Amino acid sequence: MPFIEAILKHKSLSIVGMAKNTGKTVCLNYIIKRLHELDKKIALTSIGIDGEKTDQVTHTKKPEIELAEGSIFVTSEKHYKQRELTAEILNLSERQTSLGRLVTAKVINTGKVILSGPTSTVWLSGLLSDLQKYEIDIALVDGALSRKSLGAPSVTQSMILTTGAAVSKNIPKLVQQTKYTVSLINLEVYKTNLSHRLLAIEKGLWAIDEKNKEVHDLKIPSTFLLEKFKDNLFQYGNIIYASGVVSDKILHFLSVQKNLSEIVLVVKDFTKIFATQQAYNMYISKGGSLKVLLKTELIALCINPVSPEGYTLNSKKLRKALIKEISLPVYDVKDL
Repeated sequence: MPFIEAILKHKSLSIVGMAKNTGKTVCLNYIIKRLHELDKKIALTSIGIDGEKTDQVTHTKKPEIELAEGSIFVTSEKHYKQRELTAEILNLSERQTSLGRLVTAKVINTGKVILSGPTSTVWLSGLLSDLQKYEIDIALVDGALSRKSLGAPSVTQSMILTTGAAVSKNIPKLVQQTKYTVSLINLEVYKTNLSHRLLAIEKGLWAIDEKNKEVHDLKIPSTFLLEKFKDNLFQYGNIIYASGVVSDKILHFLSVQKNLSEIVLVVKDFTKIFATQQAYNMYISKGGSLKVLLKTELIALCINPVSPEGYTLNSKKLRKALIKEISLPVYDVKDL
């Protein structure tokens, strides 16, 4: 039973898609089915919304999420009312999302459900901790790289990344893009006693002052305004925390600094990095350092060789190409 044994070494797992239509929900359903066959108790939620019958953007048919009796799930009030199963409510959150409060429920009779969960990293992390009181074997989180403003998948202990023809119809290009994403997921963790304070920051650039155990607001609203406030950047040292998006702009700026080898750029997690592979490689090759506060263990890749337009790549050829470049198990769950 491929990679299920590896999954069960962890208490939480996110399934993250590099793009829409990379087989994320198909992979999730496979894992749900296999865990049920092993009589494992699972809990599920989502970063964003998943399980809808029709994609709200492409208007194409989507695979639905089916849960077996005994499973725990967390979704919004709106989507709980739309469930196609019988369930017992275990908890109702005090906090609100745009879709209502979050409902934690236990499946009584097998059926389908739409998942929509927490709207922040901190909330998701707290929810994963709370779910352990239901004596589950593992919590599954449906996630996506495109939902970068919501809860980060890096708060789970482990992750599966899905990729495929929706990313690129060209196998070498697809492999390179996937390899780059994997390298970001595997970035080194920045170890500090200030992590809790940093994770609570929602915007701007900040200096990490390890000597005085302080975090200083650099009064730079975002990396996109760096040029305007560049004189503020190194006033408290060379360890910079970017709470928002990291793009080519800041990497290009840092790459030309004389003290680049002394600079450490820290981000919340890999999903905050929007920089191109070219800009990233240039920054690293010149001696720059990029680290994360949150990191998860990437345990496997799953592929969908079919593109939304109907073009199909050779699954075996794609798997072989990915395995050659990335030291991870690669699966097409439809062939398992």
